[in-house]
Formats: sequence, C-alpha cells, structure tokens
Amino acid sequence: MSLLGRDYNELNELNSSDNSSKSPSESSSNITPENVHPAGEAELSMMQTLIHLLKCNIGTGLLGLPLAIKNAGLLVGPISLLAIGILTVHCMVILLNCAHHLSQRLQKTFVNYGEATMYSLETCPNTWLRTHSVWGRYIVSFLLIITQLGFCSVYFMFMADNLQQIVEEAHVTSNTCQSRKILVLTPNLDIRFYMLTILPFLILLVFIQNLKVMSIFSTLANITTLGSTVLIFHYILQGIPFPSNLPLMANWKTFLLFFGTAIFTFEGIGMVLPLKNQMKNPQHFTSVLYLGMSLVIILYICLGTLGYMKFGSDTQVSITLNLPNCWLYQSVKLMYSIGIFFTYALQFHVPAEIIIPFAISQVSENWALSVDLSVRTGLVCLTCVSAILIPRLDLVISLVGSVSSSALALIIPPLLEIITFYSEDMDYVTIAKDIVISILGLLGCIFGTYQALYELTQPINHSVANSTGVYA
Repeated sequence: MSLLGRDYNELNELNSSDNSSKSPSESSSNITPENVHPAGEAELSMMQTLIHLLKCNIGTGLLGLPLAIKNAGLLVGPISLLAIGILTVHCMVILLNCAHHLSQRLQKTFVNYGEATMYSLETCPNTWLRTHSVWGRYIVSFLLIITQLGFCSVYFMFMADNLQQIVEEAHVTSNTCQSRKILVLTPNLDIRFYMLTILPFLILLVFIQNLKVMSIFSTLANITTLGSTVLIFHYILQGIPFPSNLPLMANWKTFLLFFGTAIFTFEGIGMVLPLKNQMKNPQHFTSVLYLGMSLVIILYICLGTLGYMKFGSDTQVSITLNLPNCWLYQSVKLMYSIGIFFTYALQFHVPAEIIIPFAISQVSENWALSVDLSVRTGLVCLTCVSAILIPRLDLVISLVGSVSSSALALIIPPLLEIITFYSEDMDYVTIAKDIVISILGLLGCIFGTYQALYELTQPINHSVANSTGVYA
C-alpha cells in the first residue's frame, strides 16, 4: 500500500457527505467502522504507517521547493519552511486530539475530518452553528475535492513540462552529464499539445475502478519516485557553489507565492485520521506522526535549500527542468512523470467517488455505467482544461496551496479545537494560540491567493514559463 491507503479512506470520508436530505444525526448514524476501511484490510504496523505517511506527503510539491526558497530568500526560506512545517504538524495533532475527544464523547470507534467538524459544531454554544453543523462536513469535503482536483491539474502540467523537454531536447541529449547550458531551442509543439496527448491515456486509466489493480500502479509510483529522488540528490550535492550572491530575503510579493507552495507541499492532513484508524496500535500514531513529519520537513528543507544554492537565479518551476541534458537525468524526468501518471488515478478517486454516486442517483439503473464513465471523463477533461488555461505550474501550486490547503491545514484545525474544548474550561493561552494560527493561515490564504491570481493575469514571461521555451 502507499497512496492507496490515503485515497481510499478520504474517499470514504467524502462519501459520508452525500445524504444532504438527512439531518446530521440521521446521516451520522449510517457511518460505522465498516465504512472506514476496505473489507478485510489488514491493520497497519508502525513501519507500514510510517511509509504511508511519507508517501502521502511527498509529491510534485517537493520538486517545486527550490523555486519556493528562491521566492523567499536563502535565509528566510528554510526558516519559514521549518515554521510552516511545525505549525502544520501541530495542527495535525490538534485534529487527532479533537477527533479522539469527540469519538469518546459520542462513543464512536472513529470519526473523520468532516465528521469531527460537524460533531463539534453540534455542541457549540451558538444556535445558528448548531443548526447548520452539517455544513461543516460539507465544507471540509468540498475543500478536499478542490484540493485533489488541483493536484490533478498540477500533475497534467508537470507531466507535459517534462515530456516536452525530453522530446524537444532528444536530438541534443548526450551521454555526458554536465551542468545544463542555455540551449538555442525553439519548441516544435506547444505544451498544450503534450497535455492533450496525455489526456486519453489518463481517461483510460481512471476507468479502472478495481482497487487491487490500482495498488499495482501505486507500487510502481513508489519505485519510480524513490529512484528519481535519489538521482536528484546525487546531482545537486556535486559541486554546490558558494551562495554569496544569493539574497537572504526576497521581495514580500514573491514570499506570498512561497507560502502557497509550502502549504501545498504539506498535503497530508486529510489522511492522519484514517491512518491512525488503520493501525494495530493507534495509541502509537502520534509518535509515528512526529517521526515521519520530521523526516519530511528535513527532506523539504534540504532539497529546497540545496537546489536553490545549486541553480541560483536559474532555478526553474520544477527542479527536474534544471537537470543536465543527458540520458541519465532525462530518465529522472521520465521516472518521476511515470510515478505522477499512476498517482493521478489514486488522487482522482476522491472527487470521483463523491460526485459519481450523486450523478448515478439521478438516472435509471440502465444508464448508471454510462453516467459513471461520462463523469470520470468529464472530470479528467476538467483538470486538463484547467492546466491548459493556466499554463504556469508554479502559480497553480501556489494558488491551490493558498486557497484550499491552507484552510485544511492551518485555519480549520485551531478553530475546531476551540469549538470542541471551549465548554470544558479551555485555558486562554490555548485559545489565543489557536486564534493566532488561524489568523496567520487566513492572511496567508487571502494574500497568497491575491498574489497568485495577480501573477496569472500578467503576460507570460518565457523566462519563467514552464516550458522548453525558457531555453530559447
């Protein structure tokens, strides 16, 4: 198992929000432990849980961290990345504590993110919030869907970027791996052509609904991602120049883009509750979380900082685009793209499995299969169209991170803690701390979203656009 564990459980989390016609208590009564896991799934050991935790937090955002550090500065970037990582982990622990408290209060075996939000609102002092508590679950589910579709759009751009560079540079690719030089290349085909080329293959991929078959794809994604990450570190650790000319602090406008990218990279808060529920000894999950996220934060800071020091002002939107023009490192782009290709289907499960049941319920049984396949096709095309309309990988990552990831990771958990424990003599220091974290998350969301949208409205500068044309 890898991303499959995360996606399947988030899928079940989202499925519980379909019964909009029922009251919160009626809808909640249908949620049992059997709805949380696949039937007969083995409980996870600490090592298996750690592996899942690492895989669920390491995706395309990792490769954009050198540019994120560039947007923040060589000193401010690593420090800010560490601070955001610590805050994100703290919010994960808050979510775990709230869910544990609510499950004990309600005598339930397990509550997920959306349910925890709903149950907490049901007991808050405000009458209006109690009456509309079910919307807490809907909002969390909606944010998860938006986040997952955003990931899928980023995957389209990432695969097209790397495929274009591999194809366009094939005739000048050598067996000698030297530092990338400026190539006088004019792209033969627009990057949107590569996106459209990938589209039918992804449509066929998401037609596969058998989770056992998908687990094979997940294994392939793990192998290719690990191999390419090792090769990336192998290259950037060779001959890093002294960073005397790199700014310690960047412009505040680009720092807002850094915030969105950093939050996007810490994408694992949606899976902490399902992973804990699947453990043989769930009481040990907090220790696994601290260990796993410490490794993730160290990896992020090392790759982001060393990557920026290696490439300096030439740092691209994905570090793979900075790798030498030789077959060994071209294979890194290919391997990582293959891993992302298979991961697309796993991430796609979340929005598909919440939207498709509702669509099927609107038609007769004879049309069920046709509607199922049509919705899957439509959602894949939607992510493709989004990638075509916004051909800036760095800005889309920042936008998705600022809008939805910041809400899920920084804004909602502290507010959830206040609502859950306020009636139980919560101390004022904790309340103030939670309010500060939520405000910081909200400010990052507002200003990061504004800056990303502003940059998207500007004419594309080919020196920063994510295409082979940057080398023209």
